[in-house]
Amino acid sequence: MSYPEQSLTLQAPVAGIVVPLTAVPDPVFAGLALGDGIALDPLGECLHAPCEGEVVQCARTHHAITLRTEAGVELLLHLGLDTVELKGQGIELLVGVGDRVQAGDPLCRFDADALAKGASALITPLVITESAGWELLPSSYCEGEKVALGDPLMVLSHTAVEQTDTCASGPVAERRMVLALASGLHARPAARLRAIAREHSVSLTVTDEEATDAAESSQASADSLSALMNLGLIKGARLKLTAQGEAGQAALDAAERLLTTPKAEEHSAPPPSRLTAVALEKGELAGLVASPGLAIGPLVSYQAPLPSVAQQGEGKAVETARLKDALHRVGETLAQAEAQATRQGQSAEAEIFAAHGAWLDDPDLIAAAQGCITDGRSAGQAWREALDAEAARLSASDNALLAARVADLRDLQRRVMAELSDAPEADLPTLPDNAILVAEELTPSELVAVAAQHPAGLCLAGGGTTSHVSILARARGIPCLVAMGSSLIEATNATAPERVILDAEEGRLALTPGQQQLTEVTQRIETRRQEADAAQALAHEPAITLDGRLIEACANIGGAEEARLAAASGADGVGLLRSEFLFLARDSAPDEAHQRDEYQAALSALGGKPVIIRTLDIGADKQLPYLRLPSVPNPALGVRGARLWTSHPELLETQLKALLGVTPLETLQIMLPMVSEVSELRDVRQRLETLASEMGLTARPLLGAMIEVPSAALCARSLAAEADFLSIGTNDLTQYTLAMDREDPSLSARADVLHPAVLRLIQATVDGAKGRCPVGVCGAAAGDEKVAALLVALGVDELSVEPARVPAVKAALRCLHATTLADEIPEWLALEDASAVRQHLSAWLAKPHHADITTTTLERC
Repeated sequence: MSYPEQSLTLQAPVAGIVVPLTAVPDPVFAGLALGDGIALDPLGECLHAPCEGEVVQCARTHHAITLRTEAGVELLLHLGLDTVELKGQGIELLVGVGDRVQAGDPLCRFDADALAKGASALITPLVITESAGWELLPSSYCEGEKVALGDPLMVLSHTAVEQTDTCASGPVAERRMVLALASGLHARPAARLRAIAREHSVSLTVTDEEATDAAESSQASADSLSALMNLGLIKGARLKLTAQGEAGQAALDAAERLLTTPKAEEHSAPPPSRLTAVALEKGELAGLVASPGLAIGPLVSYQAPLPSVAQQGEGKAVETARLKDALHRVGETLAQAEAQATRQGQSAEAEIFAAHGAWLDDPDLIAAAQGCITDGRSAGQAWREALDAEAARLSASDNALLAARVADLRDLQRRVMAELSDAPEADLPTLPDNAILVAEELTPSELVAVAAQHPAGLCLAGGGTTSHVSILARARGIPCLVAMGSSLIEATNATAPERVILDAEEGRLALTPGQQQLTEVTQRIETRRQEADAAQALAHEPAITLDGRLIEACANIGGAEEARLAAASGADGVGLLRSEFLFLARDSAPDEAHQRDEYQAALSALGGKPVIIRTLDIGADKQLPYLRLPSVPNPALGVRGARLWTSHPELLETQLKALLGVTPLETLQIMLPMVSEVSELRDVRQRLETLASEMGLTARPLLGAMIEVPSAALCARSLAAEADFLSIGTNDLTQYTLAMDREDPSLSARADVLHPAVLRLIQATVDGAKGRCPVGVCGAAAGDEKVAALLVALGVDELSVEPARVPAVKAALRCLHATTLADEIPEWLALEDASAVRQHLSAWLAKPHHADITTTTLERC
């Protein structure tokens, strides 16, 4: 049978957050054993038909429904994960097998709160279990994107192909058994049964020997998941399996192991994050390092009460107006805070305030609050309930980035409720000296308030290293551990220790440290203070290694204000000025004059030292309101960096003109991000030359490329022939080399720049550029003193770090004999993983390697 070329569009069955099927925390769905598709983290409480079709399967536990289209495509809607265990509780089925439905018709209602308590996740996969020759096209949505009910979600295409008979032939084998799976033959074991049949190239049929219905409904082919699930087989059912094919007996062996082993259907939960590589002692808790440092002090619990608001309202019209006014006032406050942060060059804070402002305008949140007002709530109580519900959904999500946004949502909840409260806002209790604050979560505004009292450290039960609170803690230099779990709160509630050790370098909190341990850490803290004072005293001196290499220690900055901090910190220049801060939090792109003024302010602050300005690095993962790029399945591999100029050349044109307008032009260096091949750099150089000629300029700025993808590192020789300098972005280079999302907290302990594969690419970059152009590093790794030493030993000429880190990095380089360390590198590149390299590096740095260095030289250390 053949079909003409055509397409089939499947609509979103519920409003929700997009989760790629491969990211669903269930190996059967993520491994596409059931078929390809997409998943949604639902924001509604009713599943609707994604297309026209016939209901061919309804799970007896109501959690799964299969539709078949007229063209034979079968779609499985699987409500939540492990919802089969709920046995239908909290789910109301609205259709039955044999019903015809139109796109948008309701299929089932569910109680999201009830499901969230009993299921492992509310993530709802929509899977093409039978493609019937159709092909699923790549999704236009990226992870974390929000879709509305009825939005086009997936598109299938069908080209004219002949379908052939694929039925197996050969001997027939039979076997009888009793089903032992606790939850019966549901989607996961059905998918595995189909996989067994395909793996052994057999035709496999399951027959319910206890069925009283007609023979047709008591048996099902393993090719049809809907037919298998429609058998309704539960634990204890007597089955007959029939396999036809040369490997029939082997297929039956595998099927029997699956169906008669009680634990065979259990799927492995994702491994917990490796919070720390250090073995924990008794009385210690682990956490993810969100902001490094050491602290000793009392453990203080913090939980700010929500502002007091009235429960019942004074009518829909009155409360709607109150809510609207409160939202407007908070919006203005956020806009002012964002503008101030932008003026001060605090790009991280500006982005956070912008994100909060966008969330404040979310129509779904406002609609949810309006619904509560209609039910009689006051504006304050309605906003509280609406955001409670949204926070619960995000917390239940297995998407770490979404869960990390709960603190931001709580911040908005508090801000708006404060506007609607007549009671005075409770003051933050006075913290004791050196307090180490413990909380479930902190909102960004709470952290700002807390930071004014200078706590020694923070420990959060929730959160992630990508949360806004983590960003702010790092910016303020407050040691912080996150994702420590409920045991942190339990320990604090049981007793609040007066002296604990927060080690936000190795990722642990010692609740009951002994006197010897306290003494050792106290000494470490005092040593760090003395080292910092000594480093600051020599901050403006050059960084020359013990074997005579001059290494430039530059600063990564976000604007003119940070440029002044860089100059004060002793930076030898700016290794990275992120020009994105000019483009964010705006309704339109900045014009040439505005950009030129900002770039000029940064150059002036450095007083003639070199300043590297990176051209706009924006992409599908970080949208600008006036530059909507197409959504793609994997934004990290989409249009960003240098690739942007092909589709938006006007942005590059304006930015290059602004850059060419600064003086003195000789101190300016322009860096192109996300370069993957030399032609991208050559095109920009030609455009730069044309503009400079048109402007009548005689001087030219240097032009360089960032090494962030493996192809650039491997082709460094050809890039170095065109570039004036290369700069390695270790964050992205590590991400792309190890295929580990750098924003995923569960992978943060493994996405390590010291992995031998990443180090080999860095070495390839240095070797390829040798004798042609200098190589710098502007990624986060440059700020790690141990890693910085290895980078210099590999041949890197310049390190660019946060301004506050410049003195310490310079001090560490002055005590390094790079040539001696370089001798160890070939052996370390042959090690198994980053952990092994880090152990060898730490051990080497802890030993003296100065036998051939004079005493006078050593005094510099």
